[in-house]
Order: sequence, then structure tokens, then C-alpha cells
Amino acid sequence: MDTKSKIILISGPTASGKSNFAVKVAKKIDGEIINSDSMQIYKQLKILTSRPNKKEQKNIKHHFYGFIDVKNNFSTGQWLKLTVKKIKEIRRKKKIPILVGGTGLYFQSLINGLATIPNIPIKFRNKIRLMQKNDGQKKFYKKLLKIDPKSKNKFDPNDIQRTIRAFEIKVHTKVSMYDWILKTKSNFKNNEFLKLYINFDRESLVKRIFQRTSKMIKIGAIQEVKKFNKIKLKKKRSVNKVIGIDELTKYLNNEIKLNETKELISIRTRQYAKRQATWARSKMVSWNKIGPEEILNWIKKINKSSLKLDQLI
Repeated sequence: MDTKSKIILISGPTASGKSNFAVKVAKKIDGEIINSDSMQIYKQLKILTSRPNKKEQKNIKHHFYGFIDVKNNFSTGQWLKLTVKKIKEIRRKKKIPILVGGTGLYFQSLINGLATIPNIPIKFRNKIRLMQKNDGQKKFYKKLLKIDPKSKNKFDPNDIQRTIRAFEIKVHTKVSMYDWILKTKSNFKNNEFLKLYINFDRESLVKRIFQRTSKMIKIGAIQEVKKFNKIKLKKKRSVNKVIGIDELTKYLNNEIKLNETKELISIRTRQYAKRQATWARSKMVSWNKIGPEEILNWIKKINKSSLKLDQLI
């Protein structure tokens, strides 16, 4: 399989320099970049989500950045559908698709496919949620295992969302969620992917996170949150999980000082980076792990005429 047919996937913890790395690779091999970060899709949150700026996007096509209004929902399924179409379009132009981001679920859906589970009516879903609330998680999880033994050891018994999802799927479709997953197929073969994960040591990453937090404040994160809050979204919206919104809102309400705000944002970002690393250890075992000191050397080696990009790792 030649270089043109490869799909390059670049992931790593937040603040690891993924976007910068992707741009350098794209310049070298005539690639186009596809966003694989579930928060960088939002139009109104450029600074807090560390979306690539105009300078970084100059001369390299970037797709699916800042194209969804925060008022709208956007699922992994929607991302996958758009991304598969875009990958095929880029390949037709004899260019190389480069997917970059920190959302593990996006990459997993692309590599393994996404289960096509039938839609479950909202009334039914609310009924299951109420059942979980009344039972409590421990009792509700035991109920799940009785009706769907295949769910055992598949996720943390304290994970409320996944327990509810597995329960509603089994009851409504009469099929285990894990049988649905087994039927799932990807649009691409595994050997079409070159999977790269930037592996930072914790101490260096902590410094980078604090520096990035300070930079965000300096270039306008406070004003961004002020504008965002005027939209008055419901709390349950997933966009509210963007790190920095809650902390900067408290600062704007004079509940905390700026230094404390920076520290709280940095702490939450470190916690998020830790969760990403945990995901990578369990779900990205086959990915090539690249230390920051190896990045420049890797970029020097890569060229479009290489027969197999795999040989460069």
C-alpha cells in the first residue's frame, strides 16, 4: 500500500503539541487536517479549546474546526459520517488525510466502526433513568447483570451513564449492547492507518499545561467566556464541560481571584490529561508512542515518496 493510501492519526494528551506536529507533517507530505477533538468543533470557543489559529492553518487545509454552534448537539456518529466522507474526498485529490485530536472515542469509532443501534424513544430512556435514580446505582447495576450478563466486567460498575445505556439497549432491542458492537465494522482496514501517540512525561506536561492556561487568559479567554455566558445554555449541554468555563465564570462573578482561577483550570486540565493517558494505555495499545524528543527527527525522515510510512517509526 502506498503513501497516498495511508490515513495518519495523531493523538496525545492535551497540551502535548498535537496540532503543531500535524501541521508540520501536513506540509511535508501534502496532507489535509481533520479535527478529531469533540470540543474544537464549537464556533464560539476558540481560545478555551485551543483551536488552531489562522497562522497555524495558513497554507494547510483544516476541516471541522469551529463549525458547530454551541446551541446545537453534535454526536460521535455525526462526526464519523462527515469524517469518512472527507477522508475519501482528500484521497481522491491524491492527498493524505491527517486526523488530529484528543477525543479517544472519535478515533475508536473510525478504527472499529460505530454500532448502529436503533433509536430509542426519549420517553423510554427517561423511564430507565428514573428507575436508576430510584434504585440507586448498586442495585440498578445488579439488575443490568441479570438481564444482560454480557455487560459484566465491561465497564466500571459505578459508571451510571454506561449502565443506563446498556440497560435501555437490552430492554428496548432485546439484544445486548455488546452484541451490537460485535456486528460493527469500520469503513477502513486496520493497515490503512498510521497511528501516532505523543507521549509526554508528567512533569513536562504539567509545565506545558500551566503555560497554556496563562496564555489563554492573556489572549482573551475571559472575554470569550463572558460572551459564551450571554447565550444562556442549559447546564446539561456537553459544551459546558469545556475546561475553563466554570472557573472563569466564578472569576467574573467575583467568587475567586485570577491566580486561583488559573490554578483551578490547570488542575482540571491535568486531571483530563490523566484520563486521556489512562484511555491510551487501555484503548491505544497498538499505537506508535512517540516521545517529544523524537518528533523533529520523525518529521525530517518523512517524505511523500516513502513506500510505507510505517517504516519511519
